Parts: sequence; structure tokens; C-alpha cells
Amino acid sequence: MKQLNFLLIFSFGLAMVMFTLENTAPTTVHFLPGLSGTLPLAALLLLVGGIGATAAWVFAVWTGVVRKVETVQSQGEFAAQQVRIQELENDLQRYRATVDAQLGLLPAAGQSSAPTSPDADEAVTVSVG
Repeated sequence: MKQLNFLLIFSFGLAMVMFTLENTAPTTVHFLPGLSGTLPLAALLLLVGGIGATAAWVFAVWTGVVRKVETVQSQGEFAAQQVRIQELENDLQRYRATVDAQLGLLPAAGQSSAPTSPDADEAVTVSVG
């Protein structure tokens, strides 16, 4: 893999040197009205390419920062949701205990509001035949 990277970097560098040697014609660039400069075409293209690469790098860094901030915020929201879920489960257990206590006071009741397992309920089957 290191050889491939070296080959790619060497090829790119060689291409840049050949491009620079072939494009030495002076080019006038007008920045603003009354403000201009003359540079060789290759230097101008390398400068503009460098500015573009720097802008792409800044955008990538900015995107990474925004993603990190969103991740931290979502972790905080997740923790808050977990706390809320625990509070609701505690409330449910307390309400269930209250209902069980109130059902115990009814004369014909005595059944629990807690879920029961299917094995606890015995079904009686009557066959007529």
C-alpha cells in the first residue's frame, strides 16, 4: 500500500512539474476595478487550486464540528428519555400497587391487576356428548 501511495504522489508531482514548465505564459488577473496582477498561468492555477482545497478542508472540518455537536445533544436527549422512562415505570408500579390495594377492599374482588402468566389460569373444558 505504501508503494501505491508513493507512486500516486510521485505521479501527481511529476504531472504538476510538467504542467508548470509548459504553462509559463504571463496571465493578467483583474481582482477588482483598478486592481490587477500578472502571474504565470501555472502559478495562477496552482494558487486557485490551493484556495479551493483549503475551502474544501474548512468545510469538512465545519461539518465534523456540527456532527459532533449534534451527537453530544442527542446523547443528552437520550439520557433525559431514559430518566423519564424510569420515572414512568416507577409511577406505573405505584399505581398498580394502589389499584391492587383498592381491589382488595372490594367484597367480591381479590384479583390482582398485575399481569399473570398463562400457566396460572386453568381452563375448565366441558364436553357435551
